[in-house]
Amino acid sequence: MLIIDVRDSDSLDKALKKYKRKFERTQTMKQLRRRKQYTKPSVERRQEKLKAIYKQATYGNQG
Repeated sequence: MLIIDVRDSDSLDKALKKYKRKFERTQTMKQLRRRKQYTKPSVERRQEKLKAIYKQATYGNQG
């Protein structure tokens, strides 16, 4: 649960901005999407390896 400290002098826009920023930092949506569907650990490792291979092939020789 997100708790936002709102002062009397703060406007509603500022409070919403604080809430949105805190919501993004906690990565709540990312977590919900990940929990929506189960993926086996072996599939996750395979995806990570393929992503690393792609990054290495694309950006590896720059440096």
